[in-house]
Amino acid sequence: MNFDLPEGGAVRGVGTDIIECSRIARAYERQGERFLNRVYTEGEREYCLRMKNPVPHLAARFAAKEAVSKCFTTGIGKSLGWKSIEVLKGEREEPLIRLDEAGQALLEKLGGSEVLVSLSHTENYGLAFAVIVAANS
Repeated sequence: MNFDLPEGGAVRGVGTDIIECSRIARAYERQGERFLNRVYTEGEREYCLRMKNPVPHLAARFAAKEAVSKCFTTGIGKSLGWKSIEVLKGEREEPLIRLDEAGQALLEKLGGSEVLVSLSHTENYGLAFAVIVAANS
């Protein structure tokens, strides 16, 4: 992927996560819609459930949320919830991160301007790498 990094920019945080697809499948089987509604935004659910096998796509987005929360050094919890982080598709089908108000406030507190993310998945694993970047002023 070719990211347009801010000129003179700085990395403010880095995070990565990998998850077994079987864990997501089990959670979905046990909790159904309750699990999906707790972890994923409406747009994420719609995108993943359109796929022939939605589990790897759900796993990659789960890993993205964890990776982004690690960038902030908060983890998922009081400061940043599951739905505070949304994975969208850009015009070139690249993954983009949209933050809610709490996430945006944390980003500004760190001096960050955006969160970049890269996703990957196989039948067995979902993986994400995230970076908070900021333009130097």
